[in-house]
Amino acid sequence: MKPVIPLVLMLLLSGCTVGPDYQRPAMAMPVHYKEAKGWQPATPLDQQNKGEWWAVYHDATLSGLLSQVSISNQNVANYAAQYRQAQALASESRAALFPSLGYDSSVTRSGSHATTGSSRTTSSSHQAELSASWELDLWGKLRRTLEENRASAAASAAELANITLSAQSELAQDYFQLRFMDQKIALYQQSVAAYQRYLKVINNQYQAGTASLATQAQAQMQLESASASAQDYQWQRAQLEHAIALLVGKAPADFSLPAAPLNATLPAIPASLPGQLLQRRPDIAYAERNMAAANAAVGVAVAGYYPDLTLSASGGVSASALHSLFALPNRVWSLGPELSGTLLDFGATSAQVDQARASWDASVASYRQTVLAALQEVEDQLVELNTLQGEIAAQQRAAVAAQTSARVTRNQYQAGMIDYLDVATTENSSLSEQQSLLTLQSTQWVSSVALIAALGGGWQAP
Repeated sequence: MKPVIPLVLMLLLSGCTVGPDYQRPAMAMPVHYKEAKGWQPATPLDQQNKGEWWAVYHDATLSGLLSQVSISNQNVANYAAQYRQAQALASESRAALFPSLGYDSSVTRSGSHATTGSSRTTSSSHQAELSASWELDLWGKLRRTLEENRASAAASAAELANITLSAQSELAQDYFQLRFMDQKIALYQQSVAAYQRYLKVINNQYQAGTASLATQAQAQMQLESASASAQDYQWQRAQLEHAIALLVGKAPADFSLPAAPLNATLPAIPASLPGQLLQRRPDIAYAERNMAAANAAVGVAVAGYYPDLTLSASGGVSASALHSLFALPNRVWSLGPELSGTLLDFGATSAQVDQARASWDASVASYRQTVLAALQEVEDQLVELNTLQGEIAAQQRAAVAAQTSARVTRNQYQAGMIDYLDVATTENSSLSEQQSLLTLQSTQWVSSVALIAALGGGWQAP
């Protein structure tokens, strides 16, 4: 074995890592966002602590619900388990860099019986052995495997962060939609109560002969239409409540969110934001770390061209009687290197390398598409929020004007100056304008959540 030792040391010292070293591909980025000057896009920094991004809304109920997502949401729990699995795989890859030590012990008793006579023989065998083996990472195959699995574990962590942020964003959007649904239902209930009073008065007038059947029918139609619309919103609200229950890991039957006013603050978008905000998006980090894993996989595939060298040794004792097992003459041992490789595989290794390189190219394209989609998402939310400010202001003026028109028309009707048909028309217009205002306000709150999520969770500087 003496000549073997220098050879092994020489191979260890000259060992190299085959395959390309990872470098993030260049990505052409705009100087600023089209819809908000001063915003600077950049590259992933998703590990920075973003804190509880929902605190900007100052809504205690929402905060309580969102804090349950990372604990009780089953999709999040699924990805958390996958992340732990990826971490364990990376640890297993690291262990492969070091020697392994095993043991084996056995006790065997055997016998034979001659078919032509009555002779019978029995024998016993006792054996105890320790063995060690070590695969020398001459070409970096094991190191590339470790690099790949570590990158995959980091990608899994980013995927967990992404699914958590997505669930939190979805819950916040459902919550704000539900709260505005409460306001719409309350508005219709007020209208139904008013229409019931109108119908009661008109029924009395019809009985007295001072109102026509057409007027009575108009009042009845207006009442029933408003009542139907209110019920339509009720089932929509119930479905939003069910969705929130699922996001916090509860059965819909075990969860309820009573109607309440929206006691929250709509955060104002800063005039300019630090450029590193987009870097925190976990889906961008996921795509980037998948690239790193794919790059390391190329090195693993390239290492298939080269032989593997494994050092193995074993030593133990073997005897037919247990009391003499550890006697000096019964010792056995073995020691030697093993060199193994492929001489001819008809292009299988080459195909594996081509496959790994194609996977790398695909991961690069996926990363670049993820960045572009992120830029589009931010731009979309920015232009929507910027437009909604003026649209809501105009709709508020329209709602106020419609309410004024309805009030004046009611006074004229009560003074006997106009027919009830005019009252019905202006009341319907007022109700419609107020509902439209609530719809726009709901969209504004939902879009603010979507923008925060598009920036990776908040717009506060790290």
